[in-house]
Amino acid sequence: MLYPRNIANKDTTKTEDGQPYRRKMVVFKANESGLSFSKTLNSAQNTQKSGGVSVSGIIEDEEALKPVYDPTHPDANEEGYVMMPNISTVKEMIDMMSATRSYEANVTAFNAVKQMAAKALEIGR
Repeated sequence: MLYPRNIANKDTTKTEDGQPYRRKMVVFKANESGLSFSKTLNSAQNTQKSGGVSVSGIIEDEEALKPVYDPTHPDANEEGYVMMPNISTVKEMIDMMSATRSYEANVTAFNAVKQMAAKALEIGR
């Protein structure tokens, strides 16, 4: 999942520990509310927190670093290769678009549930 520092560090060849930056990924976990649907809907209307997700951790991607030939770079090894971070701008952009689409889909589903509940209430009149 998306981590905004990845794009900012796509060219960082040395971090505090002296190694190239490694892609980081956010791990989410579901927040179990343990409430029934009606109680969850009521708590959502009262803006109380229920359900959803939270960050359970940030992990490093273990994919191999990319060797790039640049003998003029200060971090180049004896053969002239620099180990670059394992970050693909395209992959990061796709992750961002995926997160946006997921959010939009969840909002659409929630709005559909609200409309169905409103229609069900109209039936009872």
